[in-house]
Amino acid sequence: MKLAIAQINSVLGDLGGNVAKILQYAEQAKQHGAQLLLTPELSLCGYPPEDLLLRDGFYHACERALSELAGKISGIAVVVGHPHEQSGKRYNAASLIRDGAVTGTYLKYALPNYSVFDEERYFDHGVEPCIFELDGIRFGLNICADVWGPEAALRARNAGAQVLLVLNASPYAMHKQKSRYRNIRERIAETGMAVIYANLAGGQDELIFDGGSFAMDRHGSLTAQGRHFEEALLMLELQDDLRPTGEKVAALSEEANVYQALCLGVRDYVGKNRFPGVLLGLSGGIDSALTLAIAADALGANKVHAVMMPSPYTAQISLDDSREMVKTLGVRYDEFSIEAMFQSYLAALAATFAGREVDTTEENLQARIRGTLLMALSNKLGSLVLTTGNKSEMTVGYATLYGDMAGGFAVLKDVSKTLVYRLARYRNTLGQVIPERIITRPPSAELRANQTDQDSLPPYDTLDAIMACYVEQNLAIPEIIARGYAEADVRRVVHLIRISEYKRRQSAVGIRITERSYGKDWRYPITVQYQDMF
Repeated sequence: MKLAIAQINSVLGDLGGNVAKILQYAEQAKQHGAQLLLTPELSLCGYPPEDLLLRDGFYHACERALSELAGKISGIAVVVGHPHEQSGKRYNAASLIRDGAVTGTYLKYALPNYSVFDEERYFDHGVEPCIFELDGIRFGLNICADVWGPEAALRARNAGAQVLLVLNASPYAMHKQKSRYRNIRERIAETGMAVIYANLAGGQDELIFDGGSFAMDRHGSLTAQGRHFEEALLMLELQDDLRPTGEKVAALSEEANVYQALCLGVRDYVGKNRFPGVLLGLSGGIDSALTLAIAADALGANKVHAVMMPSPYTAQISLDDSREMVKTLGVRYDEFSIEAMFQSYLAALAATFAGREVDTTEENLQARIRGTLLMALSNKLGSLVLTTGNKSEMTVGYATLYGDMAGGFAVLKDVSKTLVYRLARYRNTLGQVIPERIITRPPSAELRANQTDQDSLPPYDTLDAIMACYVEQNLAIPEIIARGYAEADVRRVVHLIRISEYKRRQSAVGIRITERSYGKDWRYPITVQYQDMF
């Protein structure tokens, strides 16, 4: 028999639009001869609905949408994910639609409550398997976290399932697909069932859903692999031995994965929130250059506005490189010198500052003038300001509140500085858009004469390695030192992490690409006396 995966990009809360999209994919699958269509987790409403799930009206609206969808389905069976209310309890559910009606509903058993997930806050646990037969084959249903442990899949197998269908809204992080393969192979080894895995594709606030839907046979061999970071209809055929076969796309490099994730995040955040375009401040440095390239690739040059705001400390090569890049990309470009404004601020503060040394105050003034100008343009033009700071800077507080942190969406918030360079070089393999000098010159904020980042920070390869150990792997200071890093560097970086939490709490929402971003999965207190010194 033929079946299909609808790897769709649901828009959270757009119930009518999501119904129409599922119907569209059902019709396409039917035209290709499929008897069954599998959609992702909560495909009817989008994922994650968060506190919408605390509202009675949301469940009522989802129930009406499910009924509308069911009434329009004919000639094909469809499994759709949706919120479900039953006997005063609420569930993350998947329902089978056949012949214009809902004929069975599965209630998710394993509710994740870690990292970016809060499903215990919203849902009750289901306990019963859901098995249905189609063309003589018995299918079982699981939902996402169900297959990260053995119980739910075993319940389906013990109830008679021969093939396991899994609906997923599994967020992207680097190397996540390998983890999915490993977990599915563990379930296959335990149950002996082939698995068909449908994953959501799209961006929702900080989360990216990378698609990559796939199928494995009863021996754990990958027999079909869908595309990443885009909507797709993946057609499968179940052979006589219940081996699901289909298209197998090639794996992407790590840089290609991350770059596509960032482009998808920008495209969906801007598009789903109906911004007419974006604007960002260029500095002539690597971070703003990469952000500009991503924005142009994600949205098209006509929706991107770059602004250069030179100060007395801006090098001529920064201006030259920025002008070259915007010309190559074809984006709108403006230059506003901030020198007169900067001098006006200094004059206004001169009496109060008298007798005090020049320090970071004057540096931050320049950043805040730039932030003010960008936000003024945003107010007037309606465009979203993209911030350009990276994860390394946010880790140690190397950023200015209400300055370079001013904006609505942080593209590189979870991207380390060393990865920024790798992504810039990757982008240039697709076509040279970032001037080579931007990549090779020492990074500098250019807020004082002859400034480089390493005046204030450890080398980025050291900083990023310590950050990965402490932030992403939760290692203690002695464990990090034992890996060969200088104790002084480790304690310095950890100290900077601790004192910078108040800044991170005020930063713009940004795209998550690691298992530990400074978003929903980082919940450290600002006011705290405990120090990680041991």
